[in-house]
Amino acid sequence: MTLQHAPIAPAARRLLEVSDIEVVYGGAILAVADVSLAVGEGEIVALLGANGAGKSTVLKAVSGLAAADRATVRRGHVRFDGQDILGIAANRLAKQGIVHVLEGRHVFAHLTVEENLLSGAFLHRPTRKELLRRVDDIYAWFPRLKDKRRTLAGLTSGGEQQMLAIGRALLTQPRLVLLDEPSMGLAPRIVQEIFQIIVRLNREKGVAFLLAEQNAALSLAHASRAYILESGRVALAGTSAELATRDDLHHIYLGGPA
Repeated sequence: MTLQHAPIAPAARRLLEVSDIEVVYGGAILAVADVSLAVGEGEIVALLGANGAGKSTVLKAVSGLAAADRATVRRGHVRFDGQDILGIAANRLAKQGIVHVLEGRHVFAHLTVEENLLSGAFLHRPTRKELLRRVDDIYAWFPRLKDKRRTLAGLTSGGEQQMLAIGRALLTQPRLVLLDEPSMGLAPRIVQEIFQIIVRLNREKGVAFLLAEQNAALSLAHASRAYILESGRVALAGTSAELATRDDLHHIYLGGPA
């Protein structure tokens, strides 16, 4: 299978560079090998692949959360804004502008929607006036959350929890959002709504996104470029338009004859 390179548009400065990383769990299980990718400032890039292909592991290697799963980046480099960030704790990376929305949403079920949002603002300690303004901005992006602001997060729908997880992440004022399986378990209508908001945030606020997704068609419709992982390695990379026309994506996802 021939690897296609996915160049960043000339006008886009490289915000994230992952170079030849190898990630091992428990010192023995190889999860990711020789993965390289890049995200330009203000880009939406998709990281695609079947379940178990290594997408979440790559995101955790970038965000500093790999160690929480007893995983080690044994080789390679991860650079953010030109600086090597391997080994830096996740909370410090969040201060630098990288935020990770984990698969499965992980809201604080026994806090209200608004209390969940407020927890995302602790890093920069804004004034109360500024904090309320930022929360109002989130409600403008996600009107459903405003309607449920006093509701316990655990009592909201899956789609609302996904919106809440993204909204809470945005309160950290990120430059790059790592978004893991945002469509998982959600109705198609809600998924479309979430992706439309992601595109608007990207265009209007300049937030870059690295999306890990199993849904190739959905991701290619909204991202500018994509990397496709197979068994922990990059099998294909290219612009979304190029990859959408390939007839071997089914083979990469499911195995068997192309």
